[in-house]
Amino acid sequence: MSWNLFLQIPADTVAQMTQAVTPAAPEQLSLWFLLKEGGVLMIPLAICSLLAVYIFIERYLAIKKAGKAPNDFMLRIREKITEGSISGAQSLCKNYEGSVPRVISKGISRIGKPMDHIEKSMESSGKLEVYQMEKNLGILSTIAGIAPMFGFLGTIAGMIILFSNIQHTNTFEIGTIAGGIYTKMVTSAVGLIIGLLAYVADKYLNAQINKNVNKIEAASSEFLDILHQPAAV
Repeated sequence: MSWNLFLQIPADTVAQMTQAVTPAAPEQLSLWFLLKEGGVLMIPLAICSLLAVYIFIERYLAIKKAGKAPNDFMLRIREKITEGSISGAQSLCKNYEGSVPRVISKGISRIGKPMDHIEKSMESSGKLEVYQMEKNLGILSTIAGIAPMFGFLGTIAGMIILFSNIQHTNTFEIGTIAGGIYTKMVTSAVGLIIGLLAYVADKYLNAQINKNVNKIEAASSEFLDILHQPAAV
């Protein structure tokens, strides 16, 4: 009897009962939705990210260009100077655009003057090369510091607005509060990510600069040794 009664239930009613029992699929959150919900402070964070990417690429190419020099560059300079071909050594330096050839070129141009004068001239040229490589790196380190601050500011502003709405509407629903909190925390997450990447980029570029500085110092020391050789013979 009960079986026959079940067979008499309309098919659409069974479908509705099945849909009621089946849990709804969780809503998928898109990255664009989260970024959009971050608020107005996502604009300065976007500017910081674009600026950090631009500075990193520009400085990376400039530092890489400054470090260009053949492995046998100083050996060829030694041969030219030993042969007495100062003009040949100077021409060899002008064939390359790296920091080491420019510093050595400055030293070659001072040959014939006192050694301390040559050394100071090369030292000044080396400092100028380092300054050119470090150009705009301060902006990258600044972004690494202020991006997380922008993120925290966005989260705090969102929390203030959220609790202000609760105070004025007298409605306290867990779903609404949780949704408002996680969307406002997006700014903190984005700020931390931008700050971390900018910090890593700044450290990496500084490491590359230090490598170039070591090359300049080693080449300058070798050049001074070359100039001392005739006096030692």
